[in-house]
Amino acid sequence: MKKTTLFLVFLLTVGTFFPQQYIPYNGVKDNANQPIALIKAIIHVNSQTTLNNGTLIIKDGKILAVGENLKPPKNAIVYDLYDKHIYASFIDLYSSYGISKPIPKKKPPQPQYSSSKQGPYYWNESIKSEYSGIDDFQFNQKQKNKLLKKGFGVVLSHREDGVLRGSGFLTSLNKASNTTTLDNHAANFYSFKKGTSHQAYPSSLMGCIALIKQFYLDAIWYKQTNPAFKDLSIESHLKSIEKPQIFITSNAQDILRVNKISEEFEIDYIIKTGGDEFERIQEIKNAGLKLIVPINFPKAYNVENPYDANRISTQKLRYWKYAPFNLSILEKNQLNFSITSNGLSPKDFISNLRLAISKGLSKEAAYKALTETPAAFIQKSNTLGTLEKGKWANLIVTSDELFEKNGTLLENWIQGKQHIISDLNADDIRGKYNLNINQNIRTLIVKGSKEKPKASIQYNIIKDSTLEGVFIIDSITGRPIKITKKKTVPVTIKHQGKQITLAFKLNGGNYGLSGIVNFNSGSWDGNGLDPNGEWFKWSAIRKEKPIVKEKKPVFTMDTSAFHPLLPPVAYGFDSLPKPIPYLIKNTTVWTSEKEGILYNTDVLINEGIITHIGNILDVVDPSTIVIDGTNKHLTAGIIDEHSHIAISRGVNEASHSVTAEVDLGDVINPNDINIYRQLAGGVTTAQLLHGSANPIGGQSAIIKLRWGSSSEQMKFKPAPKFIKFALGENVKQSNWGDRNTIRFPQTRMGVEQVYYDAFLRAKKYGERWEEYRQSNKKGKQQLPIPRKDLQLEILLEILNKERFITCHSYVQSEINMLMKVADSLNFTLNTFTHILEGYKVADKMKAHGAGGSTFSDWWAYKYEVKDAIPYNASLLNQMGITVAVNSDDAEMGRRLNQEAAKGIKYGGMKEEEALNMITINPAKLLHIDHIVGSIKEGKDADLVLWSQNPLSVYAKVEKTFIDGKLYFDIDTQNQRKMKLMKQRSELITEMISFKNAGGKVQKLKAETSTSHNCSTIKDDGNE
Repeated sequence: MKKTTLFLVFLLTVGTFFPQQYIPYNGVKDNANQPIALIKAIIHVNSQTTLNNGTLIIKDGKILAVGENLKPPKNAIVYDLYDKHIYASFIDLYSSYGISKPIPKKKPPQPQYSSSKQGPYYWNESIKSEYSGIDDFQFNQKQKNKLLKKGFGVVLSHREDGVLRGSGFLTSLNKASNTTTLDNHAANFYSFKKGTSHQAYPSSLMGCIALIKQFYLDAIWYKQTNPAFKDLSIESHLKSIEKPQIFITSNAQDILRVNKISEEFEIDYIIKTGGDEFERIQEIKNAGLKLIVPINFPKAYNVENPYDANRISTQKLRYWKYAPFNLSILEKNQLNFSITSNGLSPKDFISNLRLAISKGLSKEAAYKALTETPAAFIQKSNTLGTLEKGKWANLIVTSDELFEKNGTLLENWIQGKQHIISDLNADDIRGKYNLNINQNIRTLIVKGSKEKPKASIQYNIIKDSTLEGVFIIDSITGRPIKITKKKTVPVTIKHQGKQITLAFKLNGGNYGLSGIVNFNSGSWDGNGLDPNGEWFKWSAIRKEKPIVKEKKPVFTMDTSAFHPLLPPVAYGFDSLPKPIPYLIKNTTVWTSEKEGILYNTDVLINEGIITHIGNILDVVDPSTIVIDGTNKHLTAGIIDEHSHIAISRGVNEASHSVTAEVDLGDVINPNDINIYRQLAGGVTTAQLLHGSANPIGGQSAIIKLRWGSSSEQMKFKPAPKFIKFALGENVKQSNWGDRNTIRFPQTRMGVEQVYYDAFLRAKKYGERWEEYRQSNKKGKQQLPIPRKDLQLEILLEILNKERFITCHSYVQSEINMLMKVADSLNFTLNTFTHILEGYKVADKMKAHGAGGSTFSDWWAYKYEVKDAIPYNASLLNQMGITVAVNSDDAEMGRRLNQEAAKGIKYGGMKEEEALNMITINPAKLLHIDHIVGSIKEGKDADLVLWSQNPLSVYAKVEKTFIDGKLYFDIDTQNQRKMKLMKQRSELITEMISFKNAGGKVQKLKAETSTSHNCSTIKDDGNE
């Protein structure tokens, strides 16, 4: 880079370009404040505007002018950047620059139920809204240098700890000064991770979501009522609510969960994503969200071992291949996104950015996502994001187009201050030289990179072969001869500007050389010091220039377009099933209605509904697909009243005794392969229940197994509301270990008191709200609005008969107890699930109005089921109880037809009665029997076609329909399996080729995903 004079360079170096009149200065103050002109450059003003012969003038750290053919001010320091490119420096909105990682306190010996935080703060430690990142900021040169090398000039930094993480600060990457920090409280941060808090709550994803919602409601109430007490966490939140709100997520499902919170509380979040948005692109597009997207693409796996290859999931294989397509897919779907470099080295960041461009991301979109968009997201477009007059002079200089492979980042200017990344004028000293020291010539070899060269000296030595232990005989004289060997000596080399120094050890002595690089490194010369302390002259003449080989990509992945799978796992659909008209002819129809079993009968499905049952000779719609049902059996879709499939990050909020505020509907996982497996077993509807870790658990979610749909689309919208209760060993923590002995209740007696306490609180809560509403109606002085409590809201719904209860139960004494509690408070227990001692209290259940959903033949798996018998279901049925058979287990959910059939063996149930336990009876228990559960005209076409009697162990599901759409078809299953195996084989071959070409791979780690059951009590990371 050409500078006008050395003197002007000196002024630039020592001068201060920001007025700091109030800061004491030691010495004679330099008042020079000259403008800087960058001329003859290709200036990328923004993503849409480029100046081919541009000039950019800087003064006081800001852009004074930018344009073509501008004349620099007379006193300007001029930099000639002919043919170089200038871009706006990048902005990263997801960083922890300058903030140390939080250190968790020592885990207490027993569960911590109260906050250990001293002071008037929110009751939960994972709420840290009062925290301000700027208070902990410490300038970090190492982190700064890495960010500068990536091209960033400004970062938004925050502490990665907690559900509500507090505020982050916006800082430039200039040297520490009073102008470095641009906004002390630039944004608030959120996540679904509790962080370092040891407080028991929340212990699950649904608990995190409930906590956020309750905090928002408490903040609204606090603002409305101005209560007598202080809460600094809420006050801090209210003060900064107008600031940008950034929510950290790790996958596409969480993005959609954040969007639900956004819609409920009307908060415009900016969402930091996990980089897998392409997997649920349509739902994310529909939401129209602002995104911060990482490009830390996954490493390939070492899958040369076929057993390892077999262990890796299809989703992970596809994610490796298609993650680089993510940004291009976001661009094509017109989503608003910025890019974060978090988790990447400077080299990998630029490399991954170019990889994303090679997969379809436009250069304009890449540049915008690194500059204009993040500036707009944080409301700083007036000072950052483009190279326009009046904005901060944050810019990068590159040797070529940055997004091309030859584009090297040379300089990063921050607020008008130059930071050299790669010296434009530095000589490339690599090559081979004749090093002359005292007329002794040896070969000096300089390798490595231009910026970090490595050197060695090579020379020949002659020794007698006998001394080397190698006898080489002269063919003429017959005597041992001298041999020549090459010796290599490492050299420490330092090169800065025109100065060069060498240090090495030769023949046992240390040599030091210092000199000047001449003629573009054609020759070096200078003085040196030998081991005897004598000075000498030395020189080096280059005899070979470095051979710069054009780097070839390690491996080029297939550039074919991304093909989505719905869901993005094994057996996902290329496109979702459509409601085509179907006519199933001449089959045996198990109606689960008073008509019983109909033989040689036809069933017509149209627009998702069962339209006709009987002898159908012809159909109007020519597109109707006719299925021959001869010798086959048609039943209503199986309904699993008690399931734990398709749940993300924990089936239990296992912290408090009452967690009615948590909602399984917030954590449905539509990617769970168990959905497809259970479709293959004939299941069409399931109630996803909270576990049994507490007397009052969370709200349940009733879903249809619409494989490939989103979590919201899977919900059975007309179904009424339910909640999970539990009795027995689990809720009193009998088998939780010695550490868990302090949570109330610890006895079965205490369980009863939990129910009374919870419902009496809910009753008083309802009375307060009613009193408040009545005061408004009568025109009296308005009472203060009561605080909205999500937990008590749900319990009040039970008292108001707006929500039904499914209760985990075993022992007759507890079943009696809970019915008495319900009778005394005037509500009904809808369903006792498990109910293995139901046969003992069937009469009382009938009088109370409760149904039962049980296991067919489980017993002796823990002490409290010691009286379980396989005749339970039959006996309950004989007593007139609505009884169902459920799974509570992902594997059992695949064969509920066989579980129902056991009622025939144990108790002599009729075949129709046995089948009803998995069709119409669970539909009745869930109050959806008017929609599903039987084959009746007008009901949803949720149907299963079996190869033979559905109660036979030999029966196979051939087709499963939901809403008249074919979700499982045995005729195409083998084709789908072969297609899946082919896809996996191609991806595994691609990974092996990638490794063989030198690509970095990672070892395959054991999959952590597990199936849930009632007693799973950890946030297990299932997504």
